[in-house]
Amino acid sequence: MAGFVIVGSGWRARFFMRIASRFPGLFDLKYVLCRSREKAELLSSELGVRTTFSESECVEARPDFVVVAVSKRDNFAVAAHWASLGLPVLMETPAGSDFEELCKLWEMHESGAKIAVAEQYFRYPLIASGLRALDGGLIGEPDCAELSLVHDYHAASLIRRTLGLHKLQKLPEFTVNAREYVYPVEETDSRGGPIKDGTVKKRGRVRADIDFDNGKSAFYDFDGVQYHTAIRARHINVRGVRGEWNDTVIRYVDGDHEPELLELRAGAVPGYESLMTPELEEIAAKWNPFVHMENAQDEYAISTLLLDMAAYINGGREPYPLREALEDAYMWQMLTKALETCKTVSSGPRPWA
Repeated sequence: MAGFVIVGSGWRARFFMRIASRFPGLFDLKYVLCRSREKAELLSSELGVRTTFSESECVEARPDFVVVAVSKRDNFAVAAHWASLGLPVLMETPAGSDFEELCKLWEMHESGAKIAVAEQYFRYPLIASGLRALDGGLIGEPDCAELSLVHDYHAASLIRRTLGLHKLQKLPEFTVNAREYVYPVEETDSRGGPIKDGTVKKRGRVRADIDFDNGKSAFYDFDGVQYHTAIRARHINVRGVRGEWNDTVIRYVDGDHEPELLELRAGAVPGYESLMTPELEEIAAKWNPFVHMENAQDEYAISTLLLDMAAYINGGREPYPLREALEDAYMWQMLTKALETCKTVSSGPRPWA
């Protein structure tokens, strides 16, 4: 059983709390570290988790690793602090907010610190099913990906994985062109639940072209409302010489050059069957990440990361290679720069590449 401490008490941190409660035989949540006594007492009474506002209490509990789930602004500094204490760290995305932070994390990693990043979307069951089909060569070598599904560094992760770039020993250089469009849209959903009062807000939609020096390309399209809406769809499309993956189906030609269609099915990712509770099995029958990014899918994907983190500290593979997480964050930074300057932005030397 893996024992861990959660640093943070917000919306994202609560995913890890729920997972620990759901799988008491797999995970031991020793403490949730809050900023103040008041917040610790409130969270403890609300969720029934063991809380503290004392860092020393967390250290004395001798956790196997620390989960850092704080604000994007503080993420790097808090993760680096706990890693400096000699504890393995699983930090929330992004790995860093600027190039200097990314380089410092890589330096710590190269010096022996165990730092992993909780990138989860490629572990969503239906997405994982599509990625396995790509890895099996069903559509041939993927050369172009269009993604209107997740944002920023998450999108970078899926773009690189669908194009097979994560398998390369040397990461390819790339250029980015990006532009934002602003449109009004009626709000229909939120983290707090459905919205039915007819509220209309202006939301930015970012479109970007990403060209890699190995000839592959990606088209990024994301609307600020897409995670929480019933009226803006999400899509994934990956093309190869022998076929294409389009949302929930893969069209391809077989060995006799006959066209075939494979309908993707959501289910437990091989190796993580122990996480499929009866509740999740019922939900899995209806899972469709291109309609709604349900909390249940997020919790399942994060659960697999926690299992892998427990294996990592005992000599296993990284849950998500830090090299990949740094590249995700770097691509997000390049996309942001392209948006701000309205110019083509090119990648440059980076120590993890």
